[in-house]
Amino acid sequence: MKIRSVESFPVWVGHRNQLLVRVTTECGLTGWGESGLSGRELAVMGAVDHFRELLVGQDPRRIGAIWQMLYRSQYFEGGRVLTAAISAIDIALHDVKARALGVPVYELLGGRQRDRIPALATTFAPPGEAMLDEARAFLAAGFQAIRLQRGGGRRVDEHDDIYEPREAIAETAEWLVRARAALGSAVVLGVDFHHRLTLAESASFCQKLPPGTIDFLEEPMRDETPEAYEALRRQTPIPFALGEEFASKWQALPYVERHITDFMRLDVCNIGGFTEAMKVAGWCEAHYIDLMPHNPLGPICTAASIHFAAAVPNFAWLEFNRSRFRPPPQIEIDLFRGRPVLDGASFAVPDGPGLGIDIDETLLTRDTFRSWNPPMLRRRDGSVTNW
Repeated sequence: MKIRSVESFPVWVGHRNQLLVRVTTECGLTGWGESGLSGRELAVMGAVDHFRELLVGQDPRRIGAIWQMLYRSQYFEGGRVLTAAISAIDIALHDVKARALGVPVYELLGGRQRDRIPALATTFAPPGEAMLDEARAFLAAGFQAIRLQRGGGRRVDEHDDIYEPREAIAETAEWLVRARAALGSAVVLGVDFHHRLTLAESASFCQKLPPGTIDFLEEPMRDETPEAYEALRRQTPIPFALGEEFASKWQALPYVERHITDFMRLDVCNIGGFTEAMKVAGWCEAHYIDLMPHNPLGPICTAASIHFAAAVPNFAWLEFNRSRFRPPPQIEIDLFRGRPVLDGASFAVPDGPGLGIDIDETLLTRDTFRSWNPPMLRRRDGSVTNW
């Protein structure tokens, strides 16, 4: 079996692109992957084009060797663009191999360890009574873990938002305390600050929360400096949920070995595909760290994350932003046949070959490429801050 072609497709789904990668073999087998680097699809497509020259003619079943070849094929290894491309290719290769064998992808990863994949629900209303109503609805639907919204953002126009961290801290802390009182002590509650705070701001936020208010604090700061998180750890006992920005096992290493994170938020579509994700999962198991994968993308990412979650012992919840409270756009339903659908508050582990998703390829080129950028957040003084 040899690889005949490697192609990438930026598909506009809802409000942004999903970058799909298709690997096709000479015998006609097809596998699909997805890149997690939203908003920089053209850069990832360029990397896929470079990798294509190395991949055509290779045996797609030699997934580990291909990963090493792609990663080591240039002097300047790594980086989010290259690893996002490798991730999509690696997922597609697993899909090809599993389809060739007639087994689900998780059988390539050691076999299933669970039958259901519990989901992490996320409220979308800003801090306030509407947010609490959403959380109550999730709780009534059976969700055991809920991520609540941070405050502080104010829309200026379609491109810019004002974000003042200190205002966000005060507003978010107030409503998290109310949420815990309203929802009870049994439900797992967390909040994601999307790396918008400094060390001092993060510490101030934690100090405003009575013990037991939240069960995890997600991404309060950027990940470039592990020492900053070590300093924050010394100032608060709140568990951290970190890792969605990680683009390799090496980036995850200090957070695992120094036990800076309590929930690993790796993204299968960014960290290097299944090949890297399984290595990080093993490190986390040895350090008693549970996995809570980042999953804000499309059905390919969700399917890949489900197979990954099924095959690891140390799994907590899978992020999922679609539910009966927030249905997908019609194009997503039409394009992805066999896409994962939430069943109550969890996903059933599939039994079909590969990832279990087929693509309606007639819809792949329906639209031309649309450029998309995340909102640009600014302080009131005009300075740029993190989205």
